[in-house]
This record gives sequence, C-alpha cells and structure tokens, in this order.
Amino acid sequence: MKSLWNDKEASEYKSDLALRVYTSRLLGRDKSLVLHGGGNTSVKIKVKNILGKEEDILYVKGSGWDLETIEEAGFSPVRLDKSIELSNLEKLSDPQMVNELKTAMTNYGSPAPSVETILHAIIPFKYVDHTHADALVSITNTPDGEKFIREIYGKKVIVIPYLMPGFDLARYCAVEFKKSMNKDIIGMALLKHGMFSFGDTAKESYERQIQLIDMADKFLESRKALNLSYAASKKPVEFNREEISVLRKNISKAAGSPMILFSDTNNKSLHFANDKNISKISQQGPATPDHIIRTKRLPAIGHDVAAYVDDYKKYFERNAPKARDKKTMLDAAPKLVIDKKLGIISTGKSIKDAMIVSEIYDHTIDIIYRAEILGGYRALDEFDLFEMEYWDLEQAKLKKSGSAPVMQGEIVLVTGAASGIGKSCVDAFLKNGACVVGIDINPDITTIYKKEEYLGIVCDITDEASIEKVLNQAVLKFGGLDAIVLNAGIFPKSMPIAAMDISTWNKVMQINLTANVELLKLAHPLLKNSPKYGRVVIIGSKNVAAPGPGASAYSASKAALNQLARVAALEWGKDGIRINSIHPNAVFDTGIWTDEVLQSRAKSYGLTVDEYKKNNVLSTEVTSHDVARLAVEMCGPAFAKTTGSNVPVDGGNERVI
Repeated sequence: MKSLWNDKEASEYKSDLALRVYTSRLLGRDKSLVLHGGGNTSVKIKVKNILGKEEDILYVKGSGWDLETIEEAGFSPVRLDKSIELSNLEKLSDPQMVNELKTAMTNYGSPAPSVETILHAIIPFKYVDHTHADALVSITNTPDGEKFIREIYGKKVIVIPYLMPGFDLARYCAVEFKKSMNKDIIGMALLKHGMFSFGDTAKESYERQIQLIDMADKFLESRKALNLSYAASKKPVEFNREEISVLRKNISKAAGSPMILFSDTNNKSLHFANDKNISKISQQGPATPDHIIRTKRLPAIGHDVAAYVDDYKKYFERNAPKARDKKTMLDAAPKLVIDKKLGIISTGKSIKDAMIVSEIYDHTIDIIYRAEILGGYRALDEFDLFEMEYWDLEQAKLKKSGSAPVMQGEIVLVTGAASGIGKSCVDAFLKNGACVVGIDINPDITTIYKKEEYLGIVCDITDEASIEKVLNQAVLKFGGLDAIVLNAGIFPKSMPIAAMDISTWNKVMQINLTANVELLKLAHPLLKNSPKYGRVVIIGSKNVAAPGPGASAYSASKAALNQLARVAALEWGKDGIRINSIHPNAVFDTGIWTDEVLQSRAKSYGLTVDEYKKNNVLSTEVTSHDVARLAVEMCGPAFAKTTGSNVPVDGGNERVI
C-alpha cells in the first residue's frame, strides 16, 4: 500500500480543516480502506467563539458523509472539553451520548457527530484517522487474530478487543491510552473492527495509517493470502428470468416494500457461490460491525426466502431476551442471496442501496478467503451481531428515514425512450423513484442518462431475440419488471388508401402493433410477479377515436393496439395486471415537429404558431411532459383500481368529444 499524499495537491489546502478534508479524501479513494460512509477522521482546532474566547473544537466526520467526497461542511464541530468529560462517566447510554454530543456542537446546522466522537476526543493527537481496512479485518477475523496483530506491530499499536462502537468502546480506549501510551505508539488496532492512526499533522496521521495497513498487507503476502485470483467460469451465465422475478417478489413481501435485486455475475462471485464449503464460510457474519446494517447478519443460500425469514425470526427470538430492552423494527428480508448460477444477488430499496451491498460483499469475499488461509474465518458471535444490528442508534435512523418516492423499488420499461414522449416518460419515472430501462433503435439511448437507476439499451423492438436480451438485462440489473410504457411507433408520410404501398402498411403494423404483442407476451411472467402487480401504459393516439384522411396505416395500427390493450385488460386482470391507454394529440415538443413544419401547418390553418399549438377546447398547449405525468399516475395508486381505460391528453378535441 502506497501513500497518495502529493505536496503540490496538499499546498492548495490552506487550513487545518482543509487539510483534514484532503487526507480524508485520500483515504476514501481506496476502497480497501473504507467503503460507503465507513471510516472516520477528525482534527482538533482552536477557534474563537462569538464572545472572542478561544475554544478547543473537535471537527469529526458527520453522519451521512462519505470520506471520498467529504467537504468542510461534512465535519461536525464539537467542544473538545465536554467530549473528554463525557468519557469519565461510569455509564452513558448511546442515545444519551448522542444527545449530549449534539448539545456540545457549535453549529446547529452541521451534521450529527459520529458515534465515535468521544473516542476521537480522548486520543491526544491533533489528527486522527480510522479505517476498516480489508487487510486488518482479514487478519483479526481469525482464531489467532490478536496474536497475529501483536506479531505484526509489536509496540507500534495499542490492541483493543472487540467492543461495539459507542460510549463503552470510547471509555475502554480512554483507560487503555492512559495505561499504554508511549512515544512508539502510532496507532490503535480494534479487533474485528478497524485501525486508528494519529499524528500532529494531517500528513503524519494519514501516512501512519498507510504504513500500518501496508504492514498488514506484507503479513498477508508472506502467508500467500494477499493477492487472490478467481478463475473464470467455463460456462456462460445461464438463468431463468421468471425465477429471479419470483425471488424478488418473495423478498419484497418479506421486506414490506418493492425491492431491487442486483446480480453480480463476476468470476469472484461465481467462484464463491459454488464453493463446496459455502454453507460454512458464508454463515459467519460480516467482516466488520459497520457492515452489518448494510448486509444483515447472514446471506441467504438459495432462493428459499420463507426458510430464511423463519431462521431470521428464530435468531431474533434467541437474542432479544438477552438484549437491553430493545424496541426493534424487525426486517427479516435477506440483503444478499448466494446463487450458484448468478453469484451474489444483492437487494435494496433502491439500486444504489443494492449496489452498495454488492460492493461491500465483494470485499467481504476476499476477507473471508484470506482469513481461511490464515486459519479460518471467525466473525462476531451471534449476540454481538444482534447487538449491532438492533442497536438503538441504527433503529432510530430507520424510523427517521421518512416517506419514500411513490415508485421507489419499482422497475419500468419504456420503449421509444430516446426522444419525445418516451424520453419524457423516462424523466418522470426516474423523478418518482423508479429504475428505468429505456430502449430505442437510436444509439443515443445508452448515454442520455448517466445514473445507476437508468439502463439504456439499443433495441429493434421488431426483433424477438433483441427483446429477450432486453428483458434478461433488466432482470440482471434490477431483478424484474413492474411496468411497461409502450411508446415506440412510427407515423409514415400521408398516403391515401387508393395509393397505399403495402410494404409501408406492413412496416407500420409490424412496429406499431405486432412488436408490442411480442413484447407483452414475453414480459407477462415478469409483470405477473411484480410485488405491487404489473402495469402497462399504452401510448395511443387521437386517431383511434378520430382518424384523419391519409393516415390509414397509422390510425389502423393504433386502433388495433387499443383493442389489444382492452383484450389484455380482460385476460390479465386475474393476475392483477392493469392496462390503460393514453391518447395524446398535438404534442409539439417532439422530434417530428420542427419549427419549419409548425410554421407550415399553422399557416395552412390561418393561425400563428402559438394559436396552432393551443387549437383545442381548453386553448392550452399539450407537451410530452403532460403525457409522461399521466403515465406515472397510471402506474401509481390513483389508478390502482382502474384497467381498460382510455384517457385523452389533448386539451379537448371537438371530434373526440
């Protein structure tokens, strides 16, 4: 492990707090040191208060901030003297500790201080760094972990047995510091937890952390346990997407809300899932206590969610009587599923949550195998796991999580999504918390959004094999499908029936009608397994009710699609799937309506462009965003008891009315 400190970069950070930001980000860059909000850093600074008096203030990483992206505002300013005084108390519950630390803050608008604030306060150095380095927890999660640590570091570190983060850990460390501290000590190793380093400068504290973890790396290397390799699978990944959608439905039921399932099919995950000892090595608990809230106590092996939930409830019942009067929120749904075909399937209320779980467990697999080489992986015992998972402070966070977006945890497929109404639908569903699969023949579909909640796929909807691939990719990335917006279509140039080109007619029918039949047929099993029941929104046309001359192919295709929707509503009602149609008209903010076309059309009616756009009963302009908003509503609770409906979005058309 090498230091990332750069004198030129560091010179741009002028204050003690700014340098604290710099070295915190250096730590955050390395995922083998900290993951997703893990780790902690602090700096002690003398600050003049409003009365002009100097105070010693501890700036400690605040709750909710990530070291990789932290800013000065991410540090909570806490009065150092009070923090140290709290460490002298005989007892202090964690909720009381949090309250006392809040009262010691000098800026009410700052984030809540870390639960390790008191621990940072009692360490008698200006800068303190704390990581959950993979190398360290690989070594300490073994039967001989403490012996190995003392062998590696000698007198360079104070060794602390596992204690749950919070007041008890801080108080224990305060005693150990007074007893053990000397000039050779540069760090503190917390068994099964992490490594602290400290120094008088930001550089010293940071580089001591790197030095200590590098020593752990070299120890692992000497035991041939540092650089692990995982052979590539000889077989292509094969899976049944309907089976995965059933798994998602059952996990969502256990969780009480729709869940996203992310399948990690890399070589490491597949190797781990197919390990002959998987039932032993995977059932030891997470690598550090910080990970248990994300990954839960144990992963599920296989798809039997009911058995996992039953086992989880028994685990709760075994430990709850021994715990300190815990009023808990029991969530028995697995966060991880080990699948022989797919590797590791992680779950979350959002794709971001699921992918965080996936990344944490990716590191955990390495830690488990390294520990196995060193004598066997041994994580926390069951009671310690329970204490951490149902910690008062974590339960308080869950209760404060607030209301979720209306479509959080749901997956929507939008066809013709690269522009116009389709793109507006993608926007609207993303804003309402959904994950969206956008497909289009336009290659731009893959790059119009750069966010994990969006998956853009180039697809010719008339090609069945392409649709199969789309559905497979949707299931691998998100776990299933909850709703489809059938928007893709073409409007050929005006052509009277007497002059109809049958090849044009067939092409319009193939794209506007037949392709949608095929997609619905293939997607039906996934929609049937939607946790909140499937939904289909058809983007129809005013031409269904009021066709115009020269548009026979388009009008007939849209009318047939509308009839298909009505039949599907009848057939799929027993599966809880609802199908509703939107019939837009005169939606001018789409690609086919250029300024030139608009001016030409308006002139032919003797109207200005603005008058032409509002040439309807309500004298209002209809946009693609208006259509998209209704599409979202049709997939939400407002339309929960509606199917087979036809709703115009046209400002009122006299011919339709």
